[in-house]
Amino acid sequence: MTHPFPSLTPEQKKALSDIAQKIVAEGKGILAADESVGTMGNRLKKISVENTEENRRAFRELLFTSAFATATKMSDSVGGIIFFHETLYQSTKDGVLFRKLVQDQNVVVGIKVDKGTAVLAGTDGETTTQGLDGLAERCAQYKKDGADFAKWRCVLKISDPCPSSLAIMENANVLARYASICQQNGLVPIVEPEILPDGDHDLLRCQHATEKVLSAVYKALNDHHVYLEGTLLKPNMVTPGHSCTKKYTPEEIGFATVTALRRTVPAAVPGICFLSGGQSEEEASLNLDAINKCPLHKPWKLTFSYGRALQASALAAWSGKKENVKAGQQAFCKRAQINSLASRGKYAPSGDSDTSASQSLFTASYVY
Repeated sequence: MTHPFPSLTPEQKKALSDIAQKIVAEGKGILAADESVGTMGNRLKKISVENTEENRRAFRELLFTSAFATATKMSDSVGGIIFFHETLYQSTKDGVLFRKLVQDQNVVVGIKVDKGTAVLAGTDGETTTQGLDGLAERCAQYKKDGADFAKWRCVLKISDPCPSSLAIMENANVLARYASICQQNGLVPIVEPEILPDGDHDLLRCQHATEKVLSAVYKALNDHHVYLEGTLLKPNMVTPGHSCTKKYTPEEIGFATVTALRRTVPAAVPGICFLSGGQSEEEASLNLDAINKCPLHKPWKLTFSYGRALQASALAAWSGKKENVKAGQQAFCKRAQINSLASRGKYAPSGDSDTSASQSLFTASYVY
């Protein structure tokens, strides 16, 4: 029976659709700068920098002001930035709120709203994601404070018994409930069902798992009356497990990824913004480019929502030193421009990538 109780007004739907379309406009993707305090601490530790609020603030100021130092426009390659709660209320050293700084560059502000994972009892260490309690109130406040989209990460894994039917269905329903609450409060939900790259599975196994997970997610989104035109999807690319001995080309990864998406993601979804999933910066760019060059029909924008794969070179170039700020900004802008090209299938590697760009960013059982 047709649903007789519309959950959103035409005006609300248009506002959500406009935000989603702006984020994934041609050549644009998302900078994921929503690492938790602990995760950011792990990044800083690798460059021998103490995990203090000031150091976290300084690095994010480096990212958000990079366009001013490099005579580029951030909005040419970045349509949205995902903030962590702490970052949303931080300012530049000159006292300008980060969220205003970003909005003034015509970039949409987003916010991470989940509260992390919890183990599902009776499974092989599978998890669900917490944070639905009080989510409506948090979303309403974040909207008042300048956010226009939100992110919620669910995590699944591949092993002999995984992903289980329980984990697939539980995470799909949690994502749908989150998405519905976001839309009621004027935020575009990024739906992120990440399948971790841990394991030795091959490309076909990952494709099969991805199709099962995404099918369940979109069934749940429809069951919860989520307005798909006002959402974005943040999935894993279809890749072999990190320990898989067989190597696949970007073209094979691109074809498997687009095939899985064509079988599961409705054309109403405006954009698919891939997570990098521990790939090196260069790998993530080459695979995104191959996805966009795939000859199959693709009704959505296919772009990036990268954290590590946009920040690793910048972090290494900066190394916590004031005199290296411009070098860090140049490294960030270079990766952003490369991924902008890749999102249009126009990236031609020059062969001069620095060492940081080719280093694996894989972390086992990655916690964000």
